[in-house]
Amino acid sequence: MSERPLAGLLLFAALLGIAGKSLAADAPNTAPEPAVVFGQSAALEGPARELGQGMRLGIAAAFGEVNEAGGVYGRRLELISLDDGYEPEAAIRNTRRLISVEKVFALIGPVGTPTSAAAQPITTEAGVPYIGAFTGAEFLRDAAALPNVVNLRASYFQETEEMALRLVADLGLDTVSVFYQDDSYGRAGLAGLRRAAVIHGLEIDVEASYPRNTEAVKLPLLDLRRAGAEAVVVVGAYQPVSTMIRWARKLNYSPHFINISFIGSEALAQALGEDGEGVYVTQVVPFPEDTSLPVVAEYHSALRQADPSAVPGFVSLEGYLAGRLAIEGLRLAGPDPTREAFLNALREEEEIDLSGFPLTFGPDDNQGSDQVYLTMINDQGGYSSLERIESR
Repeated sequence: MSERPLAGLLLFAALLGIAGKSLAADAPNTAPEPAVVFGQSAALEGPARELGQGMRLGIAAAFGEVNEAGGVYGRRLELISLDDGYEPEAAIRNTRRLISVEKVFALIGPVGTPTSAAAQPITTEAGVPYIGAFTGAEFLRDAAALPNVVNLRASYFQETEEMALRLVADLGLDTVSVFYQDDSYGRAGLAGLRRAAVIHGLEIDVEASYPRNTEAVKLPLLDLRRAGAEAVVVVGAYQPVSTMIRWARKLNYSPHFINISFIGSEALAQALGEDGEGVYVTQVVPFPEDTSLPVVAEYHSALRQADPSAVPGFVSLEGYLAGRLAIEGLRLAGPDPTREAFLNALREEEEIDLSGFPLTFGPDDNQGSDQVYLTMINDQGGYSSLERIESR
């Protein structure tokens, strides 16, 4: 996929009303300019675009909110987003550009496991913070080896363990099948399910896969149907997964489909239409309509300011929380933040409370939240929050 640096720059200059120079990445590690510049490489076009666009919107909403209040110690926050199309090679190019050319202070809101696996080593070598990646891959949770990485969300291991627990406790199942994307993302979810299956006494019957950025799903679906498992854990992207589930419905194969959070919940529900009812998704952020939680109410307000036409959703809420986390890191680091001070401040703070969404880090823990939530597409095409999987 092609890069779109100009489009990203123009969109966010207009959206955030920001005019300021980038921080020097290879000069003194300080923030001498009025703007603190963050970079993002994510899928803004292609089959995973809803994820990158949602993360970008949420981060922009958080930055716009703090800029309206005068910034952080008087410094405005700026976001430069580049499209990587969910392809590792493009993520590498974008990351190098953001660090070397755009001179960003940190990277924020990257989307995907294969792209993060490609880009993260570049940021680690450069000492550039890598914040709030939209992936639960376990390799990003090695705090000792990756001192520049700060994760917001629960891991795929935690999501798949919750799935396995629910399948056993709620449905009494002893077998499960899995449908996964054949790349580092899909294999991360598969590894989590295998681990959880051992813990909870489940047998994995069929492991069916499809290639990334394709909709070649019919043959693996037939493998799943032949096995006849009552539940299928899904580790994929919304376009191929929605195609697979629609075909399953046509074949009168309707197991409990349980998707991992990376799926892109709103995009999945929209793609499935009436075929989506009863499809489950585990989530790693609160329900985006639950404005009784202060941070969700604040998200709604910030989202309206950023884009009055935007509909609240899980992905943009995660982007907003990532943006709020970056803001807190800058506040804790003081008026003249260095990257090192920013990272140390997040690690050393006992608890970071994002208006009712608590995050805790530590010397050996670079993941703020361990929360996993269960949701299901309802008969209105939206999501319902659940405590258990419903038997049929």
